[in-house]
Amino acid sequence: MTDPYSDEHALALDTADPLRAFRDEFHVPVHGDGEQLYFCGNSLGLQPRAVRGALIDELDDWARLGVEGHFLGKHPWMPYHAFVRDSLAACVGAMPSEVVAMNSLSVNLHLLMVSFYRPTAERPAILIEAGAFPSDRYAVEAQIRFHGFDPSTCLIELEADEQTGTISLAAIERVLAEHSSRIALILWPGVQYRTGQAFDLKEIARLGHARGCVVGFDLAHAAGNLPLQLHDSGADFAAWCSYKYLNSGPGAVAGAFVHERHAHSDRPRFAGWWGHDQATRFRMGPDFVPTPGADGWQLSNPPILALAPLRVSLEIFQRAGMTALRAKSEKITAYLETLIRARVADTLQIVTPSEPERRGAQLSLRVAGGRERGRALFEHLVALGIVGDWREPDVIRISPAPLYNRYRDVLGFVRAVEAWRNP
Repeated sequence: MTDPYSDEHALALDTADPLRAFRDEFHVPVHGDGEQLYFCGNSLGLQPRAVRGALIDELDDWARLGVEGHFLGKHPWMPYHAFVRDSLAACVGAMPSEVVAMNSLSVNLHLLMVSFYRPTAERPAILIEAGAFPSDRYAVEAQIRFHGFDPSTCLIELEADEQTGTISLAAIERVLAEHSSRIALILWPGVQYRTGQAFDLKEIARLGHARGCVVGFDLAHAAGNLPLQLHDSGADFAAWCSYKYLNSGPGAVAGAFVHERHAHSDRPRFAGWWGHDQATRFRMGPDFVPTPGADGWQLSNPPILALAPLRVSLEIFQRAGMTALRAKSEKITAYLETLIRARVADTLQIVTPSEPERRGAQLSLRVAGGRERGRALFEHLVALGIVGDWREPDVIRISPAPLYNRYRDVLGFVRAVEAWRNP
């Protein structure tokens, strides 16, 4: 059999890859005389080549048509957010009416919590994971304070119970059994940003609802990474950014999901004109009548120049298909795991679970020897044009994105680590 550590083996895997042509649709940053080994799609995805043309189209229509661009032109601006609706819904496993592209992730979380976090004196708490992404923690703490409660007693942070710092489903069940009578909202990640652990969203929603909790998900590291089934999960709401695996550019327009059972909800919300019922919006009446579905949570007209890259990216996802993307993701991430365990296990400890269903594309790698040694390795990789990202105090995150990463990229990363360890 071919040695997995050989150039021939990696090249054979790349040649057999049914998604290999998609790499040519992206700009891969240059390093020296070649391309970077770019493993940072979990932080910022690469730019699709078609984005430039899409932006120029909108600039040309603005120059040529002025305000009439809202109704004329190649992609009229008035219904522009609808141009991404079906592909966005397919990407996250939702009905088209359940999703909308709007705002940024943290803004969407706040807007959705206005409606879905309704604390009472008896049930004021929010459950999150310990070590949540800071923006999520800031948001839930702010919401608790906004409602007049104290985060020191009303923010429940579930600590990891597994050896590598990950959280078992049993731990979630235990905290719900102990505290569910006080928990108004569970806000949980689809993929935990630091460990790369993926969670069973449907089971978490089931457990939460059985205990009377509202359940929402932050899918920043899951959208475009995992084959989500948001509608079937039964989650009440979810939000995600689009600049990571969805490759829509820095600060890209984010996404939101509201389950169809809340389509005609009378829950409180912060209202804006763009969320008003489309049939009567231009009557300019004084009373807010929300558009049914996720559209009813919109505030303002969408930023067209920011939506154009999302439209381009989602078109690529539609052609590739989440099934094929996930199949390659599992295979290339397993290849990375195999090489690490075989060649550099004494240098890199894999924090992310080994089970495919408990991870996406990202492997979080703890560097043996502590922070100083970890930073030395990270800076060595950067100098070679190998781009992952660093998480304090000693973790390097490496994410082979199936749309543009190759098996030979993975091999190059492991060889670089081995060469650094054995100079």
